Amino acid sequence: MGPISDIDRKLFARVAASRLRGAHPLLPRLSRAANHGKLWFGTAAVLGTVGGRTARRAALRGVGSLAAASMASNMVVKWTVERRRPVLDAVPLVRRLRHQPWTSSFPSGHSASAAAFATGVAIESSRYGTLVVPLAAAVAASRVYVGVHYPSDVVAGVALGIGAAALTCRWWPPRPEVPARARPRVSAPAMPKGEGLVVLVNHSAGNGAVTGGFTDAEQLEVLLPAAEIMECGPGDDFMAMLGQAARRASARAGALGICGGDGSVNAAAALAAEHGLPLAVFPGGTLDHFALDIGVPNFEDTAHAVTEGDAVAVDLARATPLAGGEGSSHFVNTFSLGFYPELVRIRESLQDRLGKWPAAAVALGRVLRTATPMEIEVNGHQRRLWVLFVGNGGYSPEGFAPAYREQLDDGLLDVRAVDGDQPLARTRLLLSALTGTLGRSRVLTTRRMRQLRLSGLHALDTRAYDGEVAAEPAEALLIDKRPGALTVYRPAQPQNELLQRARTAAAKAKWWRAVLRK
Repeated sequence: MGPISDIDRKLFARVAASRLRGAHPLLPRLSRAANHGKLWFGTAAVLGTVGGRTARRAALRGVGSLAAASMASNMVVKWTVERRRPVLDAVPLVRRLRHQPWTSSFPSGHSASAAAFATGVAIESSRYGTLVVPLAAAVAASRVYVGVHYPSDVVAGVALGIGAAALTCRWWPPRPEVPARARPRVSAPAMPKGEGLVVLVNHSAGNGAVTGGFTDAEQLEVLLPAAEIMECGPGDDFMAMLGQAARRASARAGALGICGGDGSVNAAAALAAEHGLPLAVFPGGTLDHFALDIGVPNFEDTAHAVTEGDAVAVDLARATPLAGGEGSSHFVNTFSLGFYPELVRIRESLQDRLGKWPAAAVALGRVLRTATPMEIEVNGHQRRLWVLFVGNGGYSPEGFAPAYREQLDDGLLDVRAVDGDQPLARTRLLLSALTGTLGRSRVLTTRRMRQLRLSGLHALDTRAYDGEVAAEPAEALLIDKRPGALTVYRPAQPQNELLQRARTAAAKAKWWRAVLRK
C-alpha cells in the first residue's frame, strides 16, 4: 500500500471539516460532472462549435491529452501503486474488495484528466487556456473536498496530466500563436467593404461544410458586401474562372481573392504574382497550411486586412523545366517527389467511397507495401530516395513531419529526403515517427539551400505541388525562389478571435434582416 504522510492526513482532515460546514456546495456537483470525462468532452464540443479553427485545434489536443492521461493513470499507475481511498478506510476489507477490487486512490484520475485537457488547450491557445484552467483546478480540488482522494493523489494526478499533454508535442508540434514573419506593410490597396476585390470560391475544396447556417460565399457577402463573389462548382473549369477573376481584378485595379484549400491558393498565387495583384486568402480547405502560416485562420482576419490595406510580401517558390519545357510551376508550401504523389493519387481515387482520412490511411498502407525507391540526380549527385520534400522556406520541427514556418521571406528551400540505400529505411522511418525521434533518424537528410537541381526524372511523370498531383514530363528541374514576389493581405496586428466572431455575428444578423425585408 502506498504510504500516506501526516501532511496528507492533516490537509484531508481540514478539507473534511469544511465539507461538513458546507463551505463549497458546488464542488460536489463539479466532481460528478467530470465523471468519465463528460465535463471535458462537453467543453471540447463547445469550443469546436462556437470557436474558430484555433479553438477546434485546442479542443482536439485537449481530448487527445485527456485520453493519454486516462490510459496512463488507470491502466498503469493505479495497477502499480495500491492506496486505499480515504472514504473506504472504515469499510470492511471483504466489502471493499467485492465492490472495488482493483481501485487505487493514487493518482487521482479526475485530476489527471482535468490537468491534461486544460494543458492541451493552453498549449494551442493561451486565451482559451485561461478559460479552462480555473475549471480544471476546481475539479482537482473537488476530489479532496468530496473525500475520495488525499491531496498527494491530486498533486500526482495533475503532474501526470501535464506530462501527458506535453508529450503530445513530440508527435503533434503545436503551431505558434503568432504568424510567420514576412516583409510588412507592402503596397496594397485598402478596400472598404471589399470594393475592388474579386473572390473566387472553390466549392470543391474542403468538406463543403456550412458554418453557422451560411455558405462560404454568403459569409463573404456579409463581411465584404462590395466585393465581387464568383462561385466555382464541381462541374466548372476552375482555372478558366480563376483567370477571369484575375482579369476582372486587374481591370478594377483591385485585388484577387481565393476561397479554398492549399491547391486553390497555389493556383491563385501564381496568377496574382503574374498580374501584379495582391492576394486575399480565405481558408476554405481541409488543412489550409498557407493561411495558418500567413496569419489568417478565419475569414474575419482576411476581411479586416482587406478593408485596412494591411499586407506582407512573401516568397514564391517555383520549379522550372531545364532543356525545354512549358514554363514554371509554382508552390506556396511544398513540392515533393517519390511515394507521396502516388499516395495522393490513390487517396483521391478512394475518397469518394471511403472519405478523405480513411482513404488516406488505406493509400498510405498500399504505398508503404508496394513502393520502390527512385533513382535521380540531386545537384549532380546520383541518389536513391524514397521521397524528396522541398519546402518554400524553413519548416519546423526537424524531421519528416514539417508542421509550420516561422518566416515566409527567408529566400531558402527546405530540402528533406528519405535515403533508399539505408537498410529497412521505411520501417526505421515509421519507428522514428512513432517514438518522436525523426529529427535524429539516419535515414533522413535535411538541407537548407537557395536552389536545387534535379535530373534523371524520366521515370517520374507526376509531382506534387502543395498537395496536388500534377503530370509533368520534364526530365530535369531547377527549383528556386522568387523573393517577395507575392503580396498577401493579413492584419497588421493579430485580431482577437472572440471579438472578430462577435462582429461577424452582428453583421450576419444585419444581413438576414436585409434579406427578410426583401
